[in-house]
Amino acid sequence: MRLTTTKEKILQAVTVAERITGKKESLPILSCILFDASEHLAARATNLEAGIEIIIPADIEERGAVAVPAGILSQTLRALQSEKLTLKTDGGNLLIESRGTKTLIKAIPHEEFPKLSLTREKKSVVVARELFLGGLQAVSYAASLSMIRPELGSIYVSVKSADIVFAATDSFRLAEKKVKGIGSEDYGEILIPLKHAVELSHILEHIPEETIELSAAESELKISTGAVRYVSRVIDGSFPNYQEIIPRTFVIEATLLKNDFAEALRKARVFSGSDMHVGLHLYPARKIFSMTAQSA
Repeated sequence: MRLTTTKEKILQAVTVAERITGKKESLPILSCILFDASEHLAARATNLEAGIEIIIPADIEERGAVAVPAGILSQTLRALQSEKLTLKTDGGNLLIESRGTKTLIKAIPHEEFPKLSLTREKKSVVVARELFLGGLQAVSYAASLSMIRPELGSIYVSVKSADIVFAATDSFRLAEKKVKGIGSEDYGEILIPLKHAVELSHILEHIPEETIELSAAESELKISTGAVRYVSRVIDGSFPNYQEIIPRTFVIEATLLKNDFAEALRKARVFSGSDMHVGLHLYPARKIFSMTAQSA
């Protein structure tokens, strides 16, 4: 393998891919990023539950593949001063050449790297990247941090006729967000584990494309853009029928300024104790909304 690329492009890809690498000492290949130089230069990473492939602009002189530890690779790239980099295999290891610097990183046999299921599915829906990212971020806080009940430690995503619904609950809180996709496909519901949803949010924050293609099949969620393909395991289970607990009508409604409400919460939290309970009180006749908290 021999190719030329830029520090900026390869570092961007490595920074994103590194978050998907595994930490199992028994499987050191999972801590690596695989570079596959064929028609394009692809950087791949996986932890067996999620995987990613990122296409990096490069001039490829000789095809080949190499797998190197992600942590050492990212630290090396950040330390280099030259923008133009040459990557090539040397005795099965990775040699990075820049202006006045040569760095040799010991590789792991790339044949050990797991194959990723990254092929596009026939059934998919296109959605604006910012809308999908906003949906994940809007509800993630309400998911349970425990996986004792996997469905509560997941983000619920429903795609019906291009209407995409995000929801999460830990049985105490409930959050829902609806966004519009592009298309008319309907493939039902999926549950994305919270930790994968967090990583996916980070990935979506760092890609330039305005739209993404979403598909799901055989317990997997797949996200595709021009240069990035991501696959994640989804939970095999049923999300609570949360719509049944949402009130149809309300006895009292109040409208108040968001900043005033947030400031009151911050103050009340100081005295809310370990249970974090806060009392909310509405006085319609007086047009007053109050918040109380007590630590003892």
